[in-house]
Amino acid sequence: AKAEKSFSVDNLYDMKNAILAHHIEQALKANALFTIDKDYVVKDNEVIIVDEFTGRLSEGRRYSDGLHQALEAKEGILIKEENQTLADVTFQNYFRFYDKLAGMTGTAQTEATEFFEIYNLDVVSIPTNVPVQRTDLNDLIYQTEEEKIDAIIKEIVKLNKKGQPVLVGTTSIEKSETLSKVLKQKKIAHNVLNAKKHEKEAQVIVNAGKKGVVTIATNMAGRGVDIQINDEVKELGGLAILGTERHESRRIDNQLRGRSGRQGDPGFTRFYLSLEDSLLRIFGAEKISNIMSKLGVSKGEYIESKMVTRAVENAQKKVETMHFESRKHVLEYDDVSNEQRKVVYSHRREVLNPDFDIRQKILNNAQELVVDLLASYQLEDTEEQTLFANQIKELLQIELDAKAFEDLEKLPDQIRHLAEQKFDDKMKDLNPDQTADLSRIVYLQSLDESWREHLYQMDLLKTGIGLRGYNQKDPLVEFKKESYQLFNSLIRRIKSESTKVLFSLVLRFEDNEQERLEQMRQEMQEENLNDLEYESAQITKPIKNEKKIPRNSPCPCGSGKKYKNCHGISGPKKGLLAKNSS
Repeated sequence: AKAEKSFSVDNLYDMKNAILAHHIEQALKANALFTIDKDYVVKDNEVIIVDEFTGRLSEGRRYSDGLHQALEAKEGILIKEENQTLADVTFQNYFRFYDKLAGMTGTAQTEATEFFEIYNLDVVSIPTNVPVQRTDLNDLIYQTEEEKIDAIIKEIVKLNKKGQPVLVGTTSIEKSETLSKVLKQKKIAHNVLNAKKHEKEAQVIVNAGKKGVVTIATNMAGRGVDIQINDEVKELGGLAILGTERHESRRIDNQLRGRSGRQGDPGFTRFYLSLEDSLLRIFGAEKISNIMSKLGVSKGEYIESKMVTRAVENAQKKVETMHFESRKHVLEYDDVSNEQRKVVYSHRREVLNPDFDIRQKILNNAQELVVDLLASYQLEDTEEQTLFANQIKELLQIELDAKAFEDLEKLPDQIRHLAEQKFDDKMKDLNPDQTADLSRIVYLQSLDESWREHLYQMDLLKTGIGLRGYNQKDPLVEFKKESYQLFNSLIRRIKSESTKVLFSLVLRFEDNEQERLEQMRQEMQEENLNDLEYESAQITKPIKNEKKIPRNSPCPCGSGKKYKNCHGISGPKKGLLAKNSS
């Protein structure tokens, strides 16, 4: 209602207001769902996406459908043009291009189901080189965010006094900086590692295992590198990992835990949670809140039990399942697009092959288009014959007279013959290689332009197809049907556009390049001479006077001024007169 009032429209969701509704929705997303220093950062007057899993900046990536522009408007920086999709593929289908798939990671076990269902890959756990000495303690759960932060700070201070190195894992840049401010107030020296300060990542990680060092990091945390600790630190208990919040994915939590206890080193990990954390608020708060109420937990107190830790992990499993279903859903739709992608890209490669007979392809396309047109006209009717002839003229630049319609069965072959003559006549001044190159360039331009338009239409179809579910129809089945129709339209458009352009081309040739350059040179010289003549005509000719003209008389040049103020003006004044002159 507010949007309709602001933009003076009766119905925001009327088809004529579709673009306005789309932009308003993107603006709402940018303002309500995307948070600076969590989902994105502003750096050098640019909005840069923060990868939610690695915590690193995704340079060069931009959100589509106007969302990135909405974020730029929100942050008051230069709004750049929206990107157009020229090609797209999901990660899943990209990886499926490979004949062999394999990988190694320390955190694949929680995603074993997805690896099997999507890639048909088994996940096998390999025992560690040296038995793990690290202790993974139960989560501590507080009622509020404030109590949780206080508890984390107290633990950091305690461990720091002891000299044990601490790595604090946060879920966002914003939270890492909030924690950093509190530590500064407590005058505890520490390093911060996040997407804004990633330049010093190597140096921070080198020092993270040294005695008394405190490091605050997002989930980038120097993964893939061992944090080295010496014997003195081992005696103090090794590297301590404190998690400020559970991530939506157990993999990310396990990656944080894995920073400690490398190669049989000692260490411990513990996560601090509150009922205000986004994960618990959405998925597990009610159950855990009831437990805390029954136990009579007061301010500053926490609960610690395996049962609660399991409840948190169950909440994570729910989120992981939800995300998996979402990715699977995207893949099901992309599988439809993927078949089309294979056909178009395969055909494109075929056309690029120098041995491909592009002339034959162009003429076959022309014939197929003619056959399609014939099916849509009743050519026994004179009016229909005129309309058909106009269509052929537009498509192939061929004139059909009344005689052409006397034998309708022979008409397609007749038009094919005329099209061959027209094409060959148009290309007669080119050699076969030049003809093939020109035809290939025009055909590929039509194909690429049509494919871009097709991708845009497919995006629009995906956006609204979910609503078909309200009509008791399976959106995926509907998407398959309509995308097939769009694909058929794409094929027709490629044939039509390339044929029209090639048959309406006008080729111009220069007989002699040297003569042409000489002619251009002469034209330029003539233009320069004309300019000089014009300029000289504008210069006022000097007035020659036999008699001395009185200073106060009208100037003989005809300007209307007195002679002393025009051509009789005196030179620069000297001496005393010069001081008083203006």
